[in-house]
Amino acid sequence: MEYFWKQYHDLPEGLGYERFSATHILTLAVILALVIAISVWFKRQDGAGRDKVLFVIPWIMVLLECCKDLFLIRVHQFGVGYLPLHMCSLGVLVFLLEGCSRTERWRTVFSEIAVTLILPGAVAALLYPDWIHLYPVMNFMNLHGFTWHGLLLLYPILLILAGRVHLSAKHVHYDLLFLACTAVPVYVFDRIFDCNYMFVNWPPKGTPLEWIAGVTGEQWYLAGYAVLAVVVIGGIYAVVGLLEVLNLDAKKNKNLR
Repeated sequence: MEYFWKQYHDLPEGLGYERFSATHILTLAVILALVIAISVWFKRQDGAGRDKVLFVIPWIMVLLECCKDLFLIRVHQFGVGYLPLHMCSLGVLVFLLEGCSRTERWRTVFSEIAVTLILPGAVAALLYPDWIHLYPVMNFMNLHGFTWHGLLLLYPILLILAGRVHLSAKHVHYDLLFLACTAVPVYVFDRIFDCNYMFVNWPPKGTPLEWIAGVTGEQWYLAGYAVLAVVVIGGIYAVVGLLEVLNLDAKKNKNLR
């Protein structure tokens, strides 16, 4: 616990751990087990109970973000690199807008973005965390990072279980417009302040984005990044469409019997 309340600038080198090490894999296993357990419990709740859970989770995330910022201010390390401009940070805004939407159309927009953009982003962040080489396991920033991204993974799954998500490839423009409205200003901000929000300036080491940059070269990195985003979004719609077709076929076969 000696290093629990320290930011990486105040830590000795070599306290972190590697991606897909035993520690990382165990952490992922714990998060997966918790997500499954909460999802099973969530399914057993009535409509009002589910709505309360979906209302509370985004506000827990807001509280977590405030705690992180207060911690960084306290240790005199808060700066331009800790603004909520990553896609995963914007996730809580998407969740809040989904919950606060008063019309079915807007709820559909934000629930779809939560599943097609925020959920795969959370999975990528959990598989390729860019902070674990800086922090020991028992450190506030490390635990905050995994808790935050675990909730980013959990919330869209609960939306699906609650029946509040109705994915349709006809709505792909929701995702593209959201990306345009967020990635473009973030890119401009990154260029001005030499930051790397949304990883649009350079790819994190040891991630699929670094592999893309190796294939495309620095000049075409953003184009390769954009192609990856479109492939991921298209893949999600394709999987959902396939599941719907299989479900319809199963129902037809059942009726024929």
